[in-house]
Amino acid sequence: MMQELDQAVTIGATVPTGFEHTAAEEVQEKLEATARVSKNRGRIYFDITTDKLLKVHQLKSLDNLFVVVKEYDDYQFKTTKEEVQMDWEELAAKLPWTNALAVWKLNNSIKKKKGCRKRTNPTKSDQCDLEALEVKRNQRDVSSQPENDSEEEKHSEIQNQESGVTPLKFRVTCNRAGDKHCFTSNDAARDFGGAVQEFFQWKADMTKFDVEVLLNIHNNEVVVGIALTVESLHRRNITHFGPTTLRSTLAYGMLRLCKPQVSDVIVDPMCGTGAIPLEGVMEWQNSFFLAGDNNGTAVSRSVNNIKHILKRTHDGGSSSGLPLDIVQWDLCNLPMRSSSVDIIITDMPFGKRMGSKKKNWELYPLCLREMARVCKPGTGKAVLLTQDKKCFLKALSQMEGLWRKLHTVWVNVGGLHAGVFVLKRTAVVFGPTSVDVMEPHTATGSQK
Repeated sequence: MMQELDQAVTIGATVPTGFEHTAAEEVQEKLEATARVSKNRGRIYFDITTDKLLKVHQLKSLDNLFVVVKEYDDYQFKTTKEEVQMDWEELAAKLPWTNALAVWKLNNSIKKKKGCRKRTNPTKSDQCDLEALEVKRNQRDVSSQPENDSEEEKHSEIQNQESGVTPLKFRVTCNRAGDKHCFTSNDAARDFGGAVQEFFQWKADMTKFDVEVLLNIHNNEVVVGIALTVESLHRRNITHFGPTTLRSTLAYGMLRLCKPQVSDVIVDPMCGTGAIPLEGVMEWQNSFFLAGDNNGTAVSRSVNNIKHILKRTHDGGSSSGLPLDIVQWDLCNLPMRSSSVDIIITDMPFGKRMGSKKKNWELYPLCLREMARVCKPGTGKAVLLTQDKKCFLKALSQMEGLWRKLHTVWVNVGGLHAGVFVLKRTAVVFGPTSVDVMEPHTATGSQK
């Protein structure tokens, strides 16, 4: 079976919008595969052999995975709904499903080994699913063969049909972008789903499905796939969530932007539940991470998430700790020496669910000033995420003697258009410059 499956397949993946090229770099680095970025933002595609499927699940940039059944770069849609519906019916019958379903089956076995090691044998429902898939694959293969098939093969088909195996449950999910279609996403999912059901004799179920068929449409580009993940991979390290917990995949993308080096001191001064430092210590274990927050509840959540990671790594056979410390501190008065930090990376308050736009006008300049104090002049970097772009750029202009903006990556965070700003610490020594006129706290009369 493994020899049969050791073949080239195309894998599609959703990634944080704006980090498509960062994800492509990781694919090239870890799989030695060239990824192509979809016209539809937030997706990449790459070719691998199926023996690398487990490694794909271990990539840090990818949210959801699917195996591509067929790609159409310039699909010619008909002009009426009735004609489009007939097209979907014809398409379902002629698509090359066999290899993709075999990859789906292999992927299920990988997920069982990965997530259910304590379970020595697959459950009855698991066996039923796999047997049912094999039956349907056999039925499909037999039905597509010429009439002079051997009697043995025909007998095998009859046995499968009489075996009484429960049919697989499935659903079709359509993601559509473009204004020149005569149908909606729901229309496409319903009509194509009906055609798939007719072809495979599967049972439709919108919630408790075994197979999720994906229909991705972007203008005239159509990709049909089968999902390989039920839940997004971005939840991998967080068990204790806060009101604004950053997705792990987005945190990883931000870390790749600052290119951590061996022995770098990396600080997240507003760590929340610890998504950024946790991603960091799992990937860059030769750097040291220091994280903190002024909110005691957030610090407790970060500590609990670290304990979860330590338990998981200990259960996996590792006895080493993590190069990470968590501190409760005042962001505008960090308990750190000046010029001691290589990289500052954080998710700043947007002023929506945490803080307020009004408070950001006071907070952001103080943040940038204190970050400039602890960051190494000339070599230090900062990667800062915020949706309050106007306020941030104004604060940055006030600190232009201390920070220089290199570039910005525009991202989608929970439906909000945000920016990841990559800054370089100037060579100006903190303190004597004309821009350094703001104090983190107002001095008392005696201090004056």
